[in-house]
Amino acid sequence: MKNGLITGASRGIGREVALRVASQGYNLMLQGRDVDALAESCRMVEVNGGKATPVVADLSDLRGVDTLVNDVTAVPLHLLVNNAGVAHVKPFEEITSQEWQETLAVNVTAPFVLVKKLFPVMVEGACIVNILSIAAKTGFANWSSYSMSKFALEGMMQSIREELRPRNIRVINIYPSATATGLWKRVPGEWPEKKMLHPKEVAEAVAFAIERPSKVLVENISVGDITGTL
Repeated sequence: MKNGLITGASRGIGREVALRVASQGYNLMLQGRDVDALAESCRMVEVNGGKATPVVADLSDLRGVDTLVNDVTAVPLHLLVNNAGVAHVKPFEEITSQEWQETLAVNVTAPFVLVKKLFPVMVEGACIVNILSIAAKTGFANWSSYSMSKFALEGMMQSIREELRPRNIRVINIYPSATATGLWKRVPGEWPEKKMLHPKEVAEAVAFAIERPSKVLVENISVGDITGTL
């Protein structure tokens, strides 16, 4: 079986990616912080014919990242999906230092450390998939810290992509527009769900990219609802 690690797999996009690739013969390690939700993700993967192991780790702390790495490096790795993320949506002058540092830690530092420490065990043709956002290309009012982190992640992964080409490791960036996940319950205001993607649609984009022949790199995929952005 192929081995894969998906961060932020307790629910939302991460869970749907896990379910989508489960049937492709993956032994998945699923990271999250919510023990019960993570256990449900693993159960759903196994119902779909895959195998899944929960790894409870807090990616805002480097000790949590190290815990995750230690659970993964014992096997050859075919897939890494950097999906975990946090968003503090508020005017920039109200963002606290703690919120800023947490955003950097989860959205930028954790993916960097995971790629740095895991690429030595990745096989040729393996995929690193980064769930970015249209906020990696365009700034939106009240999303300054989130957009900062996604711009940073995009630039970092574009550079790492070039460094990993000689090793035949593929780096794929996915740019979803607003997606109907639990994130929106914590965002003030009214948001039209009918204009949002379903997490399954983002998972389909991930599956399309990683299922190409190992010498084919689909570098960037933008996914949005035909009705337009919010």
